Amino acid sequence: MRTNEPHFNGADYVAARDFTRLTTQIQRVFACMRDSNWRTLGEISRATGDPEASVSAQLRHLRKQRFGSHTINRNHIGNGLYKYQLITTPSQTDLF
Repeated sequence: MRTNEPHFNGADYVAARDFTRLTTQIQRVFACMRDSNWRTLGEISRATGDPEASVSAQLRHLRKQRFGSHTINRNHIGNGLYKYQLITTPSQTDLF
């Protein structure tokens, strides 16, 4: 069930420590990608200031129902490098 607040989890997740950081991080990634342009993790990282591994994790979160069930397309461009594209769910054009 989707709420107005994101729901993060994981073995090392501590809400008091991580909630604000992860919430603002996913918001930055969403804001960067909502134009549906294709970008590499490096390009998203430079645009948001977040590490590539965190960007990758947030893109995975955006696919989940609790974060809007958005479509994340992936295109292999060579040597293990991919570009990503966010297609927002029509009813979820805003993240929160």
